[in-house]
Amino acid sequence: MIENTPFKTGFIAVVGRPNVGKSTLINALIGSKISIVSRKAQTTRHRIHGVLTQNNTQFVFVDTPGFQTRHGGAMNRMMNRVVTQTLADVDVVVHVVEAGKWSEGDENVVPLLPSSKKCILVISKVDLLKNKNDIFAFTTKILQKFPYDAIVPLSAVKGVQLDILLDEIAQRLPEGEPMFDEEAMTDRSVRFITGELIREKIFRLVGDELPYASTVQIEKWDETEEGVHINACVVVERESHKPILLGAKGLHMKRIATEARQDIREMLDKPVFLEIYIKVRKGWSDKESALRDLGYE
Repeated sequence: MIENTPFKTGFIAVVGRPNVGKSTLINALIGSKISIVSRKAQTTRHRIHGVLTQNNTQFVFVDTPGFQTRHGGAMNRMMNRVVTQTLADVDVVVHVVEAGKWSEGDENVVPLLPSSKKCILVISKVDLLKNKNDIFAFTTKILQKFPYDAIVPLSAVKGVQLDILLDEIAQRLPEGEPMFDEEAMTDRSVRFITGELIREKIFRLVGDELPYASTVQIEKWDETEEGVHINACVVVERESHKPILLGAKGLHMKRIATEARQDIREMLDKPVFLEIYIKVRKGWSDKESALRDLGYE
């Protein structure tokens, strides 16, 4: 902490349409993987806090699900509720849009942006733009829709202008005492992140439909100095989902387990013994009581 400089801290909501790069941005800012990512929309289902403490500022980023209007169902209603509640509770809002791409999904987020909050527009994935001059016209069009406090074009993958975004956020945070230890990176437990890492592999390695009908529960966690033994259960909605998840000769599941084990071992810095099995719970994603049982807010 810098002496004689007031400490600033606050919550920053990172919002945007599904699959716009919110989790990738937060992971890049924190410098650690606390939110899972995939190319499929709706990968993030929970509100996850990522913590970054720098000098006299503590940033508490809130990764939110992408606001969903195309599909109904209890899970999407619950995730949308998380987004709207988060926007009401934070100090700063970061609205992420993809450079050169404005869709109906982006349009649907704008009415949710609270005019009472300080809101920063992030133009993400600028490294993928063929003509960087297009950013000006693209941004001008968006500024007609909402009075943003600041605009930051950046690339989370390349690490371009992340420091500029942090500076813009810090200027808008209130003074206050730290909410987390200086070393903290997230408010979520390693068990939660482990389940998310397994779910990430399902999203990345299995077809388009199954990931949305599956979730992961950690049912056993035995940890010693020598290593950790983990039993994880993948919950699916129908018996027909089991062979899809397993793949021919169980190869899908073997690859999911192998890649998840590697990430978990890197996170824990110790040997990991991971067993994954499958359980059918019919219609779980469209029942709010089942969602709460499975850890959804």
